[in-house]
Amino acid sequence: MAPRSLAEVLEQGDGWVNPLRDPQDRRLPKIAGPSGLVIFGVTGDLSRKKLMPAVYDLANRGLLPPGFSLVGFARRDWEDEDFAQIVHDSVRDHARTEFREEVWQQLAEGMRFIPGDFDDDQAFEQLRAAVDELDKSRGTSGNYAFYLSVPPKFFPKVVKQLKKHGLAEAPAGSWRRGVIEKPFGRDLKSARELNRVVHEVFDPEQVFRIDHYLGKETVQNILALRFANQMYEPIWNRSYVDHVQITMAEDIGIGGRAGYYDGIGSARDVIQNHLLQLMALTAMEEPIAFDADSLLTEKLKVLKSVKLPENLGEHTVRGQYATGWQGGEKVSGYLDEDGIDPGSTTDTYAAVKLEVDNRRWAGVPFYLRTGKRLGRRVTEIAVVFQRAPHSPFDSTATEELGANAIVIRVQPDEGMTVRFGSKVPGTSMEIRDVSMDFAYGESFTESSPEAYERLILDVLLGDANLFPRHQEVEESWKILDPIEGYWDTHGKPAQYASGTWGPGEADEMLARDGRSWRRP
Repeated sequence: MAPRSLAEVLEQGDGWVNPLRDPQDRRLPKIAGPSGLVIFGVTGDLSRKKLMPAVYDLANRGLLPPGFSLVGFARRDWEDEDFAQIVHDSVRDHARTEFREEVWQQLAEGMRFIPGDFDDDQAFEQLRAAVDELDKSRGTSGNYAFYLSVPPKFFPKVVKQLKKHGLAEAPAGSWRRGVIEKPFGRDLKSARELNRVVHEVFDPEQVFRIDHYLGKETVQNILALRFANQMYEPIWNRSYVDHVQITMAEDIGIGGRAGYYDGIGSARDVIQNHLLQLMALTAMEEPIAFDADSLLTEKLKVLKSVKLPENLGEHTVRGQYATGWQGGEKVSGYLDEDGIDPGSTTDTYAAVKLEVDNRRWAGVPFYLRTGKRLGRRVTEIAVVFQRAPHSPFDSTATEELGANAIVIRVQPDEGMTVRFGSKVPGTSMEIRDVSMDFAYGESFTESSPEAYERLILDVLLGDANLFPRHQEVEESWKILDPIEGYWDTHGKPAQYASGTWGPGEADEMLARDGRSWRRP
């Protein structure tokens, strides 16, 4: 009997199992099946600096199928070759991994470009034809994700066009998915309307909302830290924790984003999604499994338990950066930026105090703050513990001793620091804070993938663990809307000098509680 090929063995079954596919074998990462990605707004900054380099990095790491296809849609009169050149330049400038010509050539064969406006029916017919052609030439099996890298006002128009031209409906045995970037609305009402429009075209489980923070290794490590280790969970509650500080600071201004940013502000741009998601992961109970539905269940419990302070004037602060010195040069204030109305009340800094009204966290304040033109670029979660209830040492021995803290560094130097007191060497009993540090870059030989690499791969795999569902988006707006409503009718943002850590009012907010902000 003639020997059979591997393809015949696979086709006929025979119970043959690839030993490398043993579920207990962690050597092989998940690899996307036959699929393609359509990017709307492919000429924008996000696409050129993040999305297309992430696609290349995935291909370079062997995580995309050989016939993977990338289709760009934008208002430019380009040919496919022009598009390939733009992607080539973006990848060469921004890719995380080394540029390899053979990987690029294989990827470039599956690239197509469709010029047109979002209300151009002919362009969407061209898109449909390109998708059908790629199915045949590249073997994408009808599996496509549509990435809306466009301003939110265009979301409804694009998804309706996808439905009208039969692109959103998957052929039998295939899938179609919609990917949308934040902001998911500007308040609860607009978020619900956006969800309604999108869900008319894609089922809720086919919609992937990108919050790139959730793709960061350190954010995912919050769950590993808490639930894979016995030493943290017993003290992760109101009996031991004094308060939690979640900070996202940027050292840049608004740049060329005046048209988007003015009228939105830092609270809507960052607190509503990034910081409330970090808070939910920090405060949630252990899920029964690490899957999308279980994570959603526990995160929703936290968001629904959030309690706003009774006095929003004392426990929320908004600010605007003013002229100051940063990075050795003098920079303009927000109201002096190009395209900004001199009377604008948009916040570039926001700090709020929240509580989680459940058994684990009752009475523990969560302080969330974000801002532009602050001291340096950093995102961290600091869980600050109560001081020891009794100290046998006299006060002079412990005057330099702060509170114990676990600090999870999300960016830029991903890792974790544990702060505790230790005796200073010498004959006297002097105790001072020391830090024990874990850094991703030093502990693992492999560098962390970019957040967009992980998220794009998860979209192609259909893994929704790291994507906020529409219920989370709506609950987050329920938390922020009353704060924004209060700010709209009470005064103006406090001014703070660029390069500092925010307005003095924010320091006063914590001082009323007998606490102070950490200096990251």
